[in-house]
Amino acid sequence: MRKFLVVLDDSRECLNAMRFAALRAAHTGAGVEILAVIPPEEFNHWIGVGDIMREEARERIHAHFEVFAKWMRDKQGIDPELVIREGDPMTEILSQVQADPEIGVLVLGAGTDKKGPGPLVSYLTKNSGNLPIPVTIVPGDLSKERLETIT
Repeated sequence: MRKFLVVLDDSRECLNAMRFAALRAAHTGAGVEILAVIPPEEFNHWIGVGDIMREEARERIHAHFEVFAKWMRDKQGIDPELVIREGDPMTEILSQVQADPEIGVLVLGAGTDKKGPGPLVSYLTKNSGNLPIPVTIVPGDLSKERLETIT
């Protein structure tokens, strides 16, 4: 089964990327895989403190994931998968794409502030010619209604 890969983070635009992936998956009979990446700099403390922080990060990710997963199951009939990786977000996204041959599209939300679309979108669009799958960039300020119309 083809899957849409979406990156879970704390950004506002993540919501639109999740919506888009779930709606497209529901309309095309595909699945959704949600990737959360824990950056390594969060654990540069003493070993015991780093372990506690790592576990707390995983708990936050699971709680955040469950909100999206419940909506996808209840509204779209999609049961998403969660993958948690630790490391550099760019490296881990590319590693996940390589590790799972069913991933057919990477879906990212673009930020709307003056800083630009965000580091993931900026990096991946610059390097999109070398990616093994297409990237869909969903505008962060697209309305829910508009998303439903175009998916």
